[in-house]
Amino acid sequence: MTNAYRPRRTCLSVPGSSQKMIDKAKGLAADEVFLDLEDAVAPAAKTQARSRVAAALAMPGWSAPLLGVRVNDWTTPWTHADLIEVVSAVGAAPEARLDVVVLPKVSEASHVQALDLLLTQLETIHGLPVGQIGIDAQIEDARGLMNINAIAAAPRVQALVLGPADLMASLNTRTLEVGEQPEGYTEGDAYHHVLMTILVAARAHGVAAVDGPYLRVRDVDAFRRVAGRSAALGYDGKWVLHPDQIAAGNEIFSPRQAEYDHAELILEAYAWHTSQAGGARGAVMLGDEMLDEASRKMALVIAGKGRAAGMRREAPPFTPPA
Repeated sequence: MTNAYRPRRTCLSVPGSSQKMIDKAKGLAADEVFLDLEDAVAPAAKTQARSRVAAALAMPGWSAPLLGVRVNDWTTPWTHADLIEVVSAVGAAPEARLDVVVLPKVSEASHVQALDLLLTQLETIHGLPVGQIGIDAQIEDARGLMNINAIAAAPRVQALVLGPADLMASLNTRTLEVGEQPEGYTEGDAYHHVLMTILVAARAHGVAAVDGPYLRVRDVDAFRRVAGRSAALGYDGKWVLHPDQIAAGNEIFSPRQAEYDHAELILEAYAWHTSQAGGARGAVMLGDEMLDEASRKMALVIAGKGRAAGMRREAPPFTPPA
């Protein structure tokens, strides 16, 4: 399948063991909601949570554009049962939705390939369009980071997601605060290489790049600070763990209004100046700013994110000179 851009500014993780949290999540404004069967569910509660999640996906009323489930990883005894029960429930209910499966602890492309094969079988059995369920691949160890390009190119992958806690443990990073700089690391950003490696692979293969969660869920100012770093790099969004983080995340990973308006203006001005009516010029001036093809590409990124986020232009459109 060809990946179309779908906003993932905020990806809300909801424990599959909590019916109260599932019910609350249905009306929240996250771009993606996924019901978690992995780390948020104790081993003794896995079976019950799986049935609760399957039933929840079959119910109408979800407001999130993307609805998914995080299954357990392939090293556990639960992965195949998670998929069979969840996809079976979706296939049996006309109003059911399952847009994406979040696969944790992806260390190599074969993990994604195995999930793709099982999903294809289940879609075929239950009369679902083959390939409609996407995969968010979560990178959580050093091997996954080394194999990132093959993982990004694997079937159905729509997003690469940083799993910061497990990855920091894999790297032996000396910290217990997920998202904060390790004590003693005073220059630069300790996570910059990891973030850029995931981002470059995502862009090379046309998939989304999603930053991991910030665990101090009630400190929205700290969330803004940490999320702002990955947003500045070009990430599409960030996992959120609490409703208080959603509004902040949607704002941070959307263009600023003036930035969006200016991007649309650049596109209009450049389109006119490069047309026959505008003189078919490739390098033009917009006020004091010179525009060329590279300017157009940069503006397309900002305008595309703004449009996907539902932004509306507030500044006047481009007016060709008399």
